[in-house]
Amino acid sequence: MAHIPSGLLEACVVVGAASDKLRELYQSHQQAKIKELPLLEVEVLQVHAPPFVTKESVSSETKGQGHAPAFTRVQRRRSFIKKKMERPCTANGEAAKGIDGGGGTTEDISVPKDLDLIALPQLCFPGGLQIASEQREDSYHYLVFTDVLGNRTHAVVVQYYRPIQFSQDGGHQNGHRLSSKSSRLYTAYGICVISKYPYYNALRDCLSCLLTQLKPSWMGDFEERVKEFSAKLSLVPIPPPGQLHVVFSLRPLQIVLPSREDKDRPAVDLDLHLPFLCFRPRQLLQIITSLLTEQRVVLLSCDWAQLTLLAESLMHFIHPLVWQHPFVPVLSSQMLDFLMAPTAYLMGCHLDHYEEVAAETDDLILVNIDDGTMSSSWSGGVDLPDIPLAARECFLTRAEGLQMHYDLEVCHLGASTDVNDLRAQRRQWQRKLNTHIQNITLELIVNIFREVHDHLNYEHRVFNSEEFLRSREPADQPFFKKVLDTHIFHSFLRDRLNRKMDAFTRMELSTRTEAYRLRSMTESPRRPTMQELARKYTSPESRLSKRLGASLPNLGEGVRSLVGPLMYTSLKKIQVDSGLKFPQKPVRCFKLPEFPPPLAYHYVQNYYQEMITLLGKAISGVASEDSSLLACYHYLRGFVNTVAGKRLDALEDFQNLYKTDTDIFPGELVNALVDSLQDGERAQANRRTEIKRLISRVKRDHERERACHDDEGVKRFQLPKKHMQLEDFVRHVQESGIVKDQATIHRLFEALTVGQQKQVDPELFRVFYTFWKETEAEAQEVALPASVLEHLEANECVFKLSSSVKTSHGVGKIAMTQRRLFLLTVGRPGYVEVTKFRDIEEVKISSAPFLLLRIPSLKIKTTLRKETFEVNLKSEVDLWHLMVKEMWAGRKMADDHKDPQYMQQALTNALLMDAVVGCLQSQKAIFAATKLAHFDRMKLEVPMMVPKTTSETLKHKINPSLDLTSPQAVDVLLYTPGQLGVSSDSEGDGNPKLWCALSDGKVVVFDAASWSMQQSQVQVGSSRVNCMLGVDRQQVWIGSQDSVIYIMSTRSMSCNKQLTDHRSEVTGLALGERSKEYSPKVTYSCSEEGTVMTWDVSTLQVRKQFRLSCDRLQSVQLCNGTLWCCARDCIMEVWKNGTLHRKISLPEQLCGSPTAFSSLLLYHEKEQLWTACIDVGELCVWHLAEPTKPFQRIQLPDCAGVTCLIKVKNQIWVGSRGRSSGKSRGKIYVVDTQRHTVEKELVAHTDCVQALCSAEDRYVLSGAAREDGKIAIWKVE
Repeated sequence: MAHIPSGLLEACVVVGAASDKLRELYQSHQQAKIKELPLLEVEVLQVHAPPFVTKESVSSETKGQGHAPAFTRVQRRRSFIKKKMERPCTANGEAAKGIDGGGGTTEDISVPKDLDLIALPQLCFPGGLQIASEQREDSYHYLVFTDVLGNRTHAVVVQYYRPIQFSQDGGHQNGHRLSSKSSRLYTAYGICVISKYPYYNALRDCLSCLLTQLKPSWMGDFEERVKEFSAKLSLVPIPPPGQLHVVFSLRPLQIVLPSREDKDRPAVDLDLHLPFLCFRPRQLLQIITSLLTEQRVVLLSCDWAQLTLLAESLMHFIHPLVWQHPFVPVLSSQMLDFLMAPTAYLMGCHLDHYEEVAAETDDLILVNIDDGTMSSSWSGGVDLPDIPLAARECFLTRAEGLQMHYDLEVCHLGASTDVNDLRAQRRQWQRKLNTHIQNITLELIVNIFREVHDHLNYEHRVFNSEEFLRSREPADQPFFKKVLDTHIFHSFLRDRLNRKMDAFTRMELSTRTEAYRLRSMTESPRRPTMQELARKYTSPESRLSKRLGASLPNLGEGVRSLVGPLMYTSLKKIQVDSGLKFPQKPVRCFKLPEFPPPLAYHYVQNYYQEMITLLGKAISGVASEDSSLLACYHYLRGFVNTVAGKRLDALEDFQNLYKTDTDIFPGELVNALVDSLQDGERAQANRRTEIKRLISRVKRDHERERACHDDEGVKRFQLPKKHMQLEDFVRHVQESGIVKDQATIHRLFEALTVGQQKQVDPELFRVFYTFWKETEAEAQEVALPASVLEHLEANECVFKLSSSVKTSHGVGKIAMTQRRLFLLTVGRPGYVEVTKFRDIEEVKISSAPFLLLRIPSLKIKTTLRKETFEVNLKSEVDLWHLMVKEMWAGRKMADDHKDPQYMQQALTNALLMDAVVGCLQSQKAIFAATKLAHFDRMKLEVPMMVPKTTSETLKHKINPSLDLTSPQAVDVLLYTPGQLGVSSDSEGDGNPKLWCALSDGKVVVFDAASWSMQQSQVQVGSSRVNCMLGVDRQQVWIGSQDSVIYIMSTRSMSCNKQLTDHRSEVTGLALGERSKEYSPKVTYSCSEEGTVMTWDVSTLQVRKQFRLSCDRLQSVQLCNGTLWCCARDCIMEVWKNGTLHRKISLPEQLCGSPTAFSSLLLYHEKEQLWTACIDVGELCVWHLAEPTKPFQRIQLPDCAGVTCLIKVKNQIWVGSRGRSSGKSRGKIYVVDTQRHTVEKELVAHTDCVQALCSAEDRYVLSGAAREDGKIAIWKVE
């Protein structure tokens, strides 16, 4: 069973002084030869490691069985008491091998290969083994071992004392009869329990239970009791990620193994508030800074236990960033030379070594846990950059609100007489506090690195670090300069570029402000808004609460109070409304059966079988809607079946888990399980379709992960070093973050290569990039007085400022925002409105007389003023003329098409013109800039008049491809209504949503209350999405071309369930009718080869399926108890059992043509069926009672074919391919159902309309194919 994870126990090691040394010391002491009791050398006495039982003793019983034995290795004696003369330790920590004299097999009495027995004794007694003259208290401490790959193993050590006794003949005495009091001596034994999992509290409790058995027992029973204890722990399965904890009884205590919150987080089984008790919050921030900047950090304490607990807590505090360097929380006295390592590290040692460590080693951060202080080894002071102000102040305020005093929590409760009740009560309080602390520290990390993703290029895996640094506050830059070069940050970047949906991403998305979401909807170049400029010149305190936005919603008063002195008269912290409204999920516990005699094979197998039976009962008792708990039970039963050797049963459990929750699916475990299948098992697996598909999927995913792993680097943006053809130029511009859109970059390439060979010189690119960045920096420095700011809107930005010029309204500078031109008068700064772009009537170049010269000037005529505004721009006039005309054309198109994206594109074009003219500095510069005048040229070439009906009906347009380099086809649209009374602070929110499926399985989610993008690019497979269905308020089902139905949670916005029963692409989904309130909800799905399936929504099981004979089944709908299925060649009415009731063929007049049905619509109220065809511009209306031929045919003018139909109120909206003004367009026809006439023709897409959906009959949303790629929102009358 290689690679299959073990249970809780990895190994149990007993260390102590060698028996002969103890005898020698004991005799010397009896004879009063020694005055001081010495430190003795510590040695390994016993090693116990699984497997403790094998099947060989009962192999004859298993002949003919289908599955392989649970443990296939030869039985080894895995525990030993070290006999120094007979079995000396070898250098690698393994016991020497004895050879059977009769030529038998070599017995390998070995220990787990990752266990280093040379260092372990020192770590179990880091201060040395001291013989005592009186009984001492048991002492616990914790260890962490890290292998060369960075995998950590965890250990808990107890040191407990027993009296030293030897009989008169020199043998070790087993009894408890002690010699005289004066001559009594005590020696310590260290019992070290090692696990792959960080269950510190649980393993400490296990050792406490063991000591209650060891202390009264004879020394002769010592080894057997420890071995039995180890064997029991090896039977304990690890709980899966989620909300299912594992509980087992180890008398007298109940031991709880808490689960991990998700697959990426380790379990939390320690008290995370300990660092807050040792350090003030500001000092904790300094320690976190030292980790984020990868310093050499040494923790010091007189208490060995605190070293590991503090170090592990700090690892949780910086999650999801992962410490990449040596992590050794406990160093023994002999290991202090580790501190000379040249790399960053986090280590710990005894406080007694403080002076020695500080004197011997430079550049250390010394953290004194006992005093709660920090210092450095070179000066005594700590010179670390401050964490960014906004994140720092938020953390400090949150920390003030922590309730860390358990006594205050329980002072109103009575005394419990049950120790396990008391422990459960404390655990519940600790879990709640741990969750609160994790949220606070995660929020700190999110607030520090929130804006990193603004400077990532996902396509080319580039992080523009210079741009990111430049956009930070000056006071925060020293911190980021150090952090950006660390391994820890590089790993974090890799996860961001992989779009990892971890705790960081979830919190970052949920705490985005609405203003941020709206701003991210426009791909305009980054400039500070008027609101940000106003804050820039005010105090940091007043800036704070605004910068944090939704991350810190209720701290207005709290933050202001930080400015003055704080005085608390109570240890109980003032309760701050934390603003972190992440509800704690309910926890369930699975109680393991009582342990069997753990060293007998058949008892162990019976134990596993009992556990499997209990898990089966738990699975059948789970409420159908609680899929996450069901997934945990399937995971746990799969794990137990695996270690019990029932591999096929395990694979069946993991198949059920894959359907229920892919988020916690253990890919590596299942891959190892598949590799371990015997030939007979593999043959059985191949006969079971579901398991066969799971095996192929796991293998495919494993290969894909290995292939992707090699290509996961992160590049820093660098200027090009050689000439660039168009393809290279596009890549470098996208990496630079200037612009993503490929069409715009192509025009820029044309501009920069005017009149020369079609390649861009690296020096020209450098000058262009530098000019762009300098212009951006100048805009950051624009200081507008309050009297000017009040005339501008909060989200306006100044993008271009002219030199000081003479105008018809005085002398000043012309400023351009995305909405207007205004004059910033010199002397006493004042504001003179020139014009808003939408009010411009004419822009032209003229010349104004000045003495004997004529100076070029720009004249702007507006609809709001009679007089023309004139400005003497001299040499800048041609550039400003081009820019203003482009902005005017963009504004006109944005207004006509109700699409703000046009304005943003025009602004980008204008700024690129400015940069092109600035970098070329030649006679052809203005001509080159005209290549970027895209909208102005469109206005001249094709007057883009929007028909009046379209303009009146169109409300707004949104661009779902904003984060992508080119437009994507909108394949499917789905609107899901909101929930009244659901606050946005809870997980998920109550707003309605628009779900938009783009090419290749990308799904984008918009908040339909504000039309802001709520979630960009959830990846649903890698194939085209064909259909979506809102099954209930918690889930959306998505049918894909890859034959899978993906189920997405509307709360977490993650896709963690998959239905894989279809064998070809899923083309349609429909919701079943519920006959009674409590009848199970069902959903219907169909695939293109004709299969229709009925699903139980609660269990995700197929209740029924049948196959129809047709040419490409395209959709399924339910009406009055029957299913209507639309195929290319026919429409079928089918009973729910699959019996064909009626079949409708193509209308007679279309039978000879190469067309096919594209869609159907059932009009229940009028008992009508409406159909449309792919290449025909008409609708057919049929009577449901007698659908032999259509009773009405409705012609659609200028229509080349219909793609989709929906009913809205008493109208049918038709999406199609049509023609308008002689060009191919996406057209929508609104048909009156009473008169059967076309009421409206709407033209708003430049490509075919592919999707329509209705938003509560108030709006209709249409999505277009790739050439257009936009979503239009229409008013319904």
